[in-house]
Amino acid sequence: PRRGRTETEFSRLFFGVSSPENPHWGRTVLGKNGNTNLWCPSLREVSATFHNLGAHSPTLQPLGPTQHTGSEASLSHSEQQDALQEVALDSSLNYICKFLTLCALAQPGAYTDQNLLDLIELLCRAGLDTRLRLLPKTDLQQLLLQLLENIREWPEKLRQLCCALSRASDHHHNLLALVQLFLDVSPRSRQLRGQLSLLVMARLLNQQERLSLWQEKAQLSSLCQLLSLMRPSSLRRYLGPETVLPGQEQQPKASAQLDHKACYLCHSLLTLAGVVVSCQDITPDQWGELQLLCMQLDRHINTHIRESPQAMHQTTLKDLAAQTYIRWQELLAHCQPQAQYFSLWEGV
Repeated sequence: PRRGRTETEFSRLFFGVSSPENPHWGRTVLGKNGNTNLWCPSLREVSATFHNLGAHSPTLQPLGPTQHTGSEASLSHSEQQDALQEVALDSSLNYICKFLTLCALAQPGAYTDQNLLDLIELLCRAGLDTRLRLLPKTDLQQLLLQLLENIREWPEKLRQLCCALSRASDHHHNLLALVQLFLDVSPRSRQLRGQLSLLVMARLLNQQERLSLWQEKAQLSSLCQLLSLMRPSSLRRYLGPETVLPGQEQQPKASAQLDHKACYLCHSLLTLAGVVVSCQDITPDQWGELQLLCMQLDRHINTHIRESPQAMHQTTLKDLAAQTYIRWQELLAHCQPQAQYFSLWEGV
């Protein structure tokens, strides 16, 4: 394809060539003579395509993993139309991701590091579109993995990328979903998942300036401090003044809603904490820090959740806390310092 096309021309062309069902797809991608000088769209062109598709940043968040509203009645005509639009948007974005993955593989140097960072942020924002939240994102995840590998100055760009992604949304559900877009299958993706999760937690708890978030050896100690702030009853103050109107705190319904939102926030934070720990290569030197994490988890979360048949969100949170505690205890058993194995025989 020739350069200098308008954004509208690009969008029409892109949808045509990015679908493998198009009989001219291979020739358009590879060029007239079969050469491999692949044409790669600019960041502006990709952004224009997403805009033309109708992808947008999320404005509505789910109510939580255990709260539902409305009836189970059959879908209305408008809902069926929305479902069809979701499938169409998902298919188009999948084709775009396949095409960009081909570009990233065939021409790793086609984009500068800054272009790659901007493209990753754009893709993550598109992946948070509310109409795509229940659909698989395999092609997007594979593309993100490849774009990370193409960054030349990786250690230097990690902090910039994490800061940009942590500002992609103000809701903890969306930020957790963003972290989960990056698969734990490569060293770079693993490093990004852990660092981004810690940064998101610090941002949600207003601790960005108080912790050593960028020192790799200090991540577990920073996580310990964050866990001490995650008691569900203490999280209410982080939910914003608009959550409950003045004078409503003592009303049963308002209090129950606030409790649900606090548990929902705690659930997201605890999931992110699990990501931080799972992305660490725990050494015997960190055994004490991991042990402290287990103590903090039990002290500030497990013992402050009261289960009730009328509050399933509390049961869900307690289950997650128990599962997290078990995983961390298993890590403790595997990274126990050698001296601990022989302590019982001292003096014999």
